[in-house]
Amino acid sequence: MRMSWPDITESLVFAVCLLVCRGTSPGQTPPATDIPRDTSFTPYSAWKSIRGSYPGARLVEAEISDGPSPLQDIVYASVGGRDLHLDLFVPADSSVAHPVVVLIHGGGWRSGYRQMEWPMARRLAARGFAAATVEYRLSPEAPYPAAVHDIKAAIRWTRKHSRDHAIDPQRLALYGCSAGGHLAALVGVTSGIPLFDGEEGDTSYTTGVQAVVDIDGILDFTDPAESGKDTGSAPPSAGRSWLGASFKERPDLWREASPLNHVNETSPPIVFINSSLDRFHAGRDGMILKLNTFHVRSEVHTIPHTPHTFWLFHPWFEETVVYVQDFLDRTLGTGHQRQ
Repeated sequence: MRMSWPDITESLVFAVCLLVCRGTSPGQTPPATDIPRDTSFTPYSAWKSIRGSYPGARLVEAEISDGPSPLQDIVYASVGGRDLHLDLFVPADSSVAHPVVVLIHGGGWRSGYRQMEWPMARRLAARGFAAATVEYRLSPEAPYPAAVHDIKAAIRWTRKHSRDHAIDPQRLALYGCSAGGHLAALVGVTSGIPLFDGEEGDTSYTTGVQAVVDIDGILDFTDPAESGKDTGSAPPSAGRSWLGASFKERPDLWREASPLNHVNETSPPIVFINSSLDRFHAGRDGMILKLNTFHVRSEVHTIPHTPHTFWLFHPWFEETVVYVQDFLDRTLGTGHQRQ
């Protein structure tokens, strides 16, 4: 049977996504098989779910993005013999110290992989930002707050090795999408709190950050859009799977994991970049009110007529890049400091 060009392209994209979502790319050693993995969320699966409603959507991951190639599979921490990895994109000019962005993928705290954020990382590196896409433990492997501790450890590693990679440790931002956006916000507002900071990595380095980019990540787990899901005999929600209990069973845990409840005078500036779906904005407006109380700057950019996973696709990727880069330019500064 003769295949059309769209069918061939779709098959190739699917093959690449299968390789990457398993933590593998051509020439790499497959990850340990004893780590529980949920591979249900990939750019390809997201595209399949939206293509009927958004026939013009095109995967960004399937294309070559501008910017440098990464230093891959860097071990930033080990937990119980389990190595955690990041991929680091560094601008070509090593004579100056660059601001750095730690990128956190989405997937409902249970799926996804760090390579999903390579297109944005490449764009940021081309703009003069170092960019680290991080692996973190997902709910099939370890429940809350393991993912929070992992990201804090990645921040510590980035600061510890800043001179090795022309990074300015005082200009560090977090960027996250969906569950990654929630994690970016939670990590961003909980620096110095032992419960959240954990003990991974070199704890002599601070986990405070100077900016947060939250792309469609919820801020309040107790919002009915999240807390009302676990009823009847339906499978556990993503929140319950990650937190280990339903809202009815442990409302204190659901409040504890909500960034909204940890805003304080040291919270960093934050930009909310949102789809047109209200449920993924849960807690945003309340968080902005709290940030205003402490005179912490925030911004909101809602991209109309978009699916939740808009950042993975053209035509919305380019608009997302503009919002992210403009916010980081104004917050971290594009002027480079000599080492």
